[in-house]
Amino acid sequence: MDKIKSYLHQSKIEIGNVIFPTKEQVRNAFITVIIVVSVVSGFLALIDLLMSISISKIV
Repeated sequence: MDKIKSYLHQSKIEIGNVIFPTKEQVRNAFITVIIVVSVVSGFLALIDLLMSISISKIV
């Protein structure tokens, strides 16, 4: 039982040490992820299109 109490106490202390992101940081990270995903998706779509055209010309 003492181990459980000690664990809960230590967990509470650790939660107090956590630095949570601000709204602005979350918004900036969200926008960055959306931009990176869009760029990578566009690049992969372009590569797919080029490969489809080249394969269709070969066949």
